[in-house]
Amino acid sequence: MNNNTTAYPNPAYAWYVVTVLFIAYTVSYIDRQIMSLLIEPIKQDLQISDTQVSLLQGFAFTIFYTIAGIPLGRLADQKNRRAIISAGILVWCFMTAACGLAKNFSTLFLARIGVGVGEACLSPAAYSIIADYFPKEKRGMPISLYSMGIFFGAGLSFIISGYVIQEVSQAREIILPLIGIVRPWQLSFFIVGLPGLLVVALMYTVREPKRRDLLSTGMANNSTQQHLSISETFGFLLAHYQAYGAVFLGFAFKATLSYGYFAWIPSMFVRTYGWEVSRIGYFFGLIVGILGTSGILLGGILADRGIRRGIHDAHMRVSIYGAACILVFGITSMCMPTPELALLFLCPTALCLGIPVGLAAAAVNYITPNQLRGQAIAVYIFFAALIGMTCGPTVIALFTDYVYRDPLALRWSIISFTVLFAVLAIIVFGLGLKPYRESATILIANGR
Repeated sequence: MNNNTTAYPNPAYAWYVVTVLFIAYTVSYIDRQIMSLLIEPIKQDLQISDTQVSLLQGFAFTIFYTIAGIPLGRLADQKNRRAIISAGILVWCFMTAACGLAKNFSTLFLARIGVGVGEACLSPAAYSIIADYFPKEKRGMPISLYSMGIFFGAGLSFIISGYVIQEVSQAREIILPLIGIVRPWQLSFFIVGLPGLLVVALMYTVREPKRRDLLSTGMANNSTQQHLSISETFGFLLAHYQAYGAVFLGFAFKATLSYGYFAWIPSMFVRTYGWEVSRIGYFFGLIVGILGTSGILLGGILADRGIRRGIHDAHMRVSIYGAACILVFGITSMCMPTPELALLFLCPTALCLGIPVGLAAAAVNYITPNQLRGQAIAVYIFFAALIGMTCGPTVIALFTDYVYRDPLALRWSIISFTVLFAVLAIIVFGLGLKPYRESATILIANGR
């Protein structure tokens, strides 16, 4: 592998780029997660079940998010990444607003598909850009900062949605020019969707960086190829299938926990403790936004410290600790007799949910050459979205509808879900430690 010796860009500008990408990721999660606080009014107006709501939250979003992610990742390895991200922002913002035009389950399902198509453009290109702005031993923190957009955006989504619902809930219907009569939950989609278009202008202050760490294929003159064929790409991934398998599945199971909690914790407080949606939106939003993002930074700090000490599987080890803590604190929070105590134990739960978030992309980048990073990240996103976004909301709903058969048993559904996926994540990470170390050592020995 060719180690590019050209100096990296100015650190201050590199961190500015990370900040812009963080803002884009935050906006994407606000648009993605807004539905979590709108579950009850959407169910009432559209006359749908918990399982159907979970399909809107997860499956509808992931259909094309997962399918489009891999070709978009390959595109990010070859074309201008800034342009790809900008086009994606345009699509997902318009489609979020389009959710507010939905009159039934089918039209809302189609609009959620559109949101997923737009958001599939972001992360493969963003992670690839970050890797070209920072040397490998300093990538953990910037990737973690970018990844904070997940929890910061989700937290803001809960707070903003709660505020909007509180402000518009007094009127049963609102009349908008050209659109006509809309419900308060529909207006919420307009309010959070369209302002995100301003981020497109911000993206054009980002310069496309020089590509680094290019894989040498031993061809004529031992040259380094800018692009690899699809067969070469999958040949490399298959050669390290045990390491990549552990990363993709382990972090996908962990992501499932986050998506499940984001989707159903607000409704759990409404059904179990009788709280207003706006109230739980504010408190849960603060917890997710502050503690979740702190956990992401903590994960990056711990992993970078381990890498500097020569622990090449540090990303995996830190993720095991995070999953174990989710198992303990997540179950405890659901067993509390009062909403205040439940919120108290959700604080360390949110912190632990955040720990592995930035580590997923960092773990992939650590064992992947430049030409493959966008595609490798896209494959990870494929697994994380297909498993996490689909199973997170839906498994909890299935427990509620078909195991406990009681909407008021939602907290017990969350407990069952937590045990299942936290244990799966710990097992997969544990089995993957050795092959991950071996793959990292091989790449480093080849000049990474």
